[in-house]
Amino acid sequence: MDRKKLMLLLGALVIAIGTALAARSLLAGGSAPKAEAAQVPQGPKVLVAQRALPVGTIITADAVSFQLWPKEMVQDAYFVDGEADMNKLLGTVVRYPITAGQPVTQGGLVAPGDRGFLAAALGPGMRATTIPVSAKTGVGGFVFPGDHVDLMLTQTVRGEGGGEPLRTTETILRNVRVLATDRSTETSVEDGKTIVRGFRTVTLEVTPKIAEKIQVAQTIGTLSLSLRSLADNQSELDQAIASGSVKVPAGANKAQEEKLLSDAMNRPVEGGTTFVTGGDVSRFQRRNVPSAAPAPRAPSAPYSAPAAASPARPAGPVVRVTRGKTTVEEPVGRN
Repeated sequence: MDRKKLMLLLGALVIAIGTALAARSLLAGGSAPKAEAAQVPQGPKVLVAQRALPVGTIITADAVSFQLWPKEMVQDAYFVDGEADMNKLLGTVVRYPITAGQPVTQGGLVAPGDRGFLAAALGPGMRATTIPVSAKTGVGGFVFPGDHVDLMLTQTVRGEGGGEPLRTTETILRNVRVLATDRSTETSVEDGKTIVRGFRTVTLEVTPKIAEKIQVAQTIGTLSLSLRSLADNQSELDQAIASGSVKVPAGANKAQEEKLLSDAMNRPVEGGTTFVTGGDVSRFQRRNVPSAAPAPRAPSAPYSAPAAASPARPAGPVVRVTRGKTTVEEPVGRN
């Protein structure tokens, strides 16, 4: 190999080594991009709607929550954490529609006892009716505004014939929304025990016809509440949509759909209810209404001998013939 070719080969080798070292240095020196923590907005926490809240929605613990909000965007009408009492907001009613993620304002809620509370809570065409309850008939006081309950009627039916009466309980209404109680139920802890303050009356949202039925039911027997699970409402709503009884119009936006579904979930249900008699609980109780006793038989008259039959009166013209003290009638023309 001549000297010229050797010099070219050495030069190419030096260039290759230099290029490799430069690339290695470049790769080693370049640092991976550092992940920067997301900037958390600095400011107070304000009360924000967790879902769309149509007019008449009763505020529950899962409907709103406190979230961080930019300080420069906080308004005086907002509920600020540390200043607002969340327990006092539960049971209030939405006066104006609130979209999901929107702060709740003080003017947008109506508290029980305020003017217009029931008017804001009632749906179109609905009525408010109040029934008396006790700790026994009112689920021990664990019923809050916004809950849904079933209404049960317990009565004793006595037959005309006397005997053991029929005792029965039947569910006369389902999915009735609780609007308010005579005083809000609160819990407190005293000496390690949870104390629940009860109430004496419950106000329900019903149709005008159901309101009439409830008033009559109070005169028949004792009304009791049965608290419903939140999952029951959603399950029945899904069944209603699948069966076609609840239809969402085509082209409706999200707010309209939520309003329609909310109205359907809050609608009380009549018919298709169940009942239980005393015989279903105990074998020593009746299963049906006592039947009327048979009517007593009238006493028979004492036997008396038939009276002697009077002689038949002759047909046709007669003459009366008297012989001594005896008078007889003789037909005319008899030989």
